[in-house]
Amino acid sequence: MINHFKITSSQTMESRSETEWYLVDLPGYGFAKTSLSNRRRWEQMIENYLRKRENLVSIFVLVDSRHEPQKIDIAFVQSLVLWNVPFSLVFTKTDKEKQRTVSKNVKDFFEEMKGIMQFLPHHFLTSSIKKSGREKILNFIAEKNEELKGA
Repeated sequence: MINHFKITSSQTMESRSETEWYLVDLPGYGFAKTSLSNRRRWEQMIENYLRKRENLVSIFVLVDSRHEPQKIDIAFVQSLVLWNVPFSLVFTKTDKEKQRTVSKNVKDFFEEMKGIMQFLPHHFLTSSIKKSGREKILNFIAEKNEELKGA
């Protein structure tokens, strides 16, 4: 299932100008317990959505920072590069592991990516509990919305 969320936001609390945009939540590509044929249909649906969406500005690939680079994450990022889909990485759950481990996992992920792409993508380190990274992601979205308005 693809979930669409219509967002109305303003640059500042005092601003009267609002921007409307959509946040779209696609099914995960990793841990769903389903048949291989269902998984293949989901993969095809996700690929079609990402490759044919003309108004797609950027996607966020969520990566669990508690784990070393996973083949499935690297393969998905490699697909995005091949499809020429703009993306950023969001390393999640940074509060659930020691900072040393998170840093090593992020560094190792980028080492894996050096063989895939020339320039490393924008990335965020986040924690939903501590709300770290939240402001940076919101600012990034605001910047992308401004770029879209100017285009």
